Amino acid sequence: MIESMVSANSGNAILNSDKQHMDYKIKTKKVDVFYGDNHVIKGVSMDILPNSVTAFIGPSGCGKSTFLRLLNRMNDYIEGFRKDGEILIDDQDIYDRRVRVEELRKKVGMVFQKPNPFPKTIYENVVYGMRIQGINKKEVLDEVVERSLISAALWDEVKDDLKKSALALSGGQQQRLCIARALATEPSVLLMDEPASALDPISTAKIEELIYKLKEQYTIIIVTHNMQQAGRVSDNTGFFYMGDLVEYGPTKDIFTNPQNQRTQNYITGRFG
Repeated sequence: MIESMVSANSGNAILNSDKQHMDYKIKTKKVDVFYGDNHVIKGVSMDILPNSVTAFIGPSGCGKSTFLRLLNRMNDYIEGFRKDGEILIDDQDIYDRRVRVEELRKKVGMVFQKPNPFPKTIYENVVYGMRIQGINKKEVLDEVVERSLISAALWDEVKDDLKKSALALSGGQQQRLCIARALATEPSVLLMDEPASALDPISTAKIEELIYKLKEQYTIIIVTHNMQQAGRVSDNTGFFYMGDLVEYGPTKDIFTNPQNQRTQNYITGRFG
């Protein structure tokens, strides 16, 4: 049985197990992030199991999105960015100089807060990443489009309109299209930064149902301000506050029996 282990001194947290060895998909070790002199992530260590959904919660500006974007090196472009510590995916240091960022992002897909389809057809949105790789064979692309849209629970709604502009889709459909686009390059990790915050309740429910199904094939990490959503979709939850990972463990434990008073205060709405 997996239990939550929390370091009282550092605020770091890792998932532990009664197994001596565990095949974690992602490991971070004492990760610090600075933007110039601003220390925004403070010594975060975390282990994430494969084929699971991990939610990051916490008030605005607490570091959860910054930490998420470390996992596909989206912070590299921010002026003054500096990282210390290790981030391993499949036991490979993704910040090793030999790692090609383009290859990493095939493996670690990302879906953003607001749907961001390209002003292209539905079909061309899905195959965009494949075309960048120089893959243009119609039979291959057709198979990728069908597989990805099925995985994103969108195929039945758009299969007869693949030449239609993606911008003509509803907001919820656009977000599922963006998920299909991320899945097209066959990643093993899917990062989702508040993927339902701009959607109506019905579309949100579809995205949550999709997340639950996708974890059979992918390791998913979701940032959300919606604690009810974290409770519904995630297996494990990490609570961030002012750059610290305050507490991390099974979602049911975080929400019903938090070990840290700050977690308790946030869960009960006393701040945030």
